[in-house]
Amino acid sequence: MPASTRRFALALAGTAALAVSAISTAAPAGAASATVYHKGNTSWVRACDTLAKGDTVSCNALRVTSTVQKVKPMGVTPNATPSGYGPSDLIGAYNLPANGGAGQTIAIVDAYDDPNAESDMAVYRSQYGLPACTTANGCFKKVNQTGGTKLPSANSGWAGEISLDLDMVSAIAPNAKIILVESTTAGMANLGTGVNTAVKLGAKFVSNSYGAPESSSDASYDSSYYNHPGVAITVSAGDSAYGAEYPASSKYVTAVGGTALNRSSNARGWSESVWYTNSTEGTGSGCSAYIAKPTWQKDTGCGKRTVSDVSAVADPATGVAVYQTYGGSGWAVYGGTSASSPIIASVYALAGTPSTGSYPASFPYAHTSSLNDVTTGSNGSCSPSYLCTAGVGYDGPTGLGTPNGLTAFAG
Repeated sequence: MPASTRRFALALAGTAALAVSAISTAAPAGAASATVYHKGNTSWVRACDTLAKGDTVSCNALRVTSTVQKVKPMGVTPNATPSGYGPSDLIGAYNLPANGGAGQTIAIVDAYDDPNAESDMAVYRSQYGLPACTTANGCFKKVNQTGGTKLPSANSGWAGEISLDLDMVSAIAPNAKIILVESTTAGMANLGTGVNTAVKLGAKFVSNSYGAPESSSDASYDSSYYNHPGVAITVSAGDSAYGAEYPASSKYVTAVGGTALNRSSNARGWSESVWYTNSTEGTGSGCSAYIAKPTWQKDTGCGKRTVSDVSAVADPATGVAVYQTYGGSGWAVYGGTSASSPIIASVYALAGTPSTGSYPASFPYAHTSSLNDVTTGSNGSCSPSYLCTAGVGYDGPTGLGTPNGLTAFAG
């Protein structure tokens, strides 16, 4: 079943079963209308809900539509804070060093072009007092899937994904260089080619915030695009609740699940649980139908690859601040595992260059005590239950947990 058909069916099923109201809303010029979902006090749309003809892969970004902004919609507002978690929140929640990333290059692989990517990122960084990252100063580079300068057609949905990715890298590793690789379409082969290009251009950290239902072709994609020893490749686990997606199920990548992140009176100052909204909205997880289990993964209830490895914030109800003007109106709040993947890629960058020949997905398994173990929540029903239910130690929705410093991501 194509990804677009599957997501449409899932959305209908979830709406009927849980009475999550949905209405049609005007989309940006040139885009199809989006469906707005409501649950509790939060409303959101899937940024890439409508796939272009021939696309097989969707991004995992959710744009919150119910946000009341505390700042001017467009541009920088001094002495004010945009809605959604910003850099200091994320760095504090995950016990990370500030102002990190110097000497590292992080790549973002997405489909289509965001013509405002660089200028929007500049506003985000200026708002939060982060150093400029521009083409002119050598920090930022935007290329097509083969590394050239002829960019693909623009797409307002994927532009939201691109802004989310760039802003999360800026938040966690503000001194890293950034390469944005834009594939011609959201097809697996084109996105995979973009991954290969990112590695060829010198990125040791590559974030991928997209996915599709697993298929028998995944093993060949694995060998062609995602097998890069010595490179930390992160992939979002998906936003459709329990069930494995590819390329998160690749045995060569770090599969990143999603949490709800809330302030707390505990010693950490934060608490996390599995992100779950309803039967069609929540972090992905599960047991791969096709991909062999990597040697470092030791859970016994899944004979093949288990998703996820680690996790970070993804719940749109506890979302992150993003600045987007192509297909957006400035400051917004985003969620989805599209947020957690670039966060984790950037944490890897803070931890240092992976050793030659290593598979960085294995690093957290050697340092399980250096993570925040997420022990509450589930993203559906399954057997064995740990594949969809959080508990002490490893579980599918949150993997081994969320960052608590850098130790678990170094190797």
